[in-house]
Amino acid sequence: MVFIGILSSIVAIGALCWLLFTLAVFALPFFAGVSAGNWAFQTGAGWLGAILVGLAVAALTLGLGQFLLAFIRPLWIRLAIALAFVAPAALAGYHATHGIVKHTMPSDTWQIIFSVIGAIAVGVTALIRVTGMAAPGPTVQNVARA
Repeated sequence: MVFIGILSSIVAIGALCWLLFTLAVFALPFFAGVSAGNWAFQTGAGWLGAILVGLAVAALTLGLGQFLLAFIRPLWIRLAIALAFVAPAALAGYHATHGIVKHTMPSDTWQIIFSVIGAIAVGVTALIRVTGMAAPGPTVQNVARA
């Protein structure tokens, strides 16, 4: 029975890590949607209005980010857009990792070290996924002159 408990814990941790890495790209749209939904609720839109406003703003944020990454050509602007998506993902990765390691190790220094490593891992994964969302640029074929 102990073996089944250990195995199920490993599976649960793996599933949560997969979920964290999958949802890290959507940290910025989620935050924008929750903020807009909270604002709509505070201004009297009610629960349904707040949910609809939050979903619309989250979808608009994600769609605008993908659109800009696909059609903006200067590399520094594309990098700034990607970093706007990666920074909240890295912050979420830091806090998720810190939430796990604070229960497993007593040293504050090691908790921070592992939390930073988790933030870097989530940030790099989010950067790879965000840049993968962008459509590839046009290819230029050199025509040989005769």
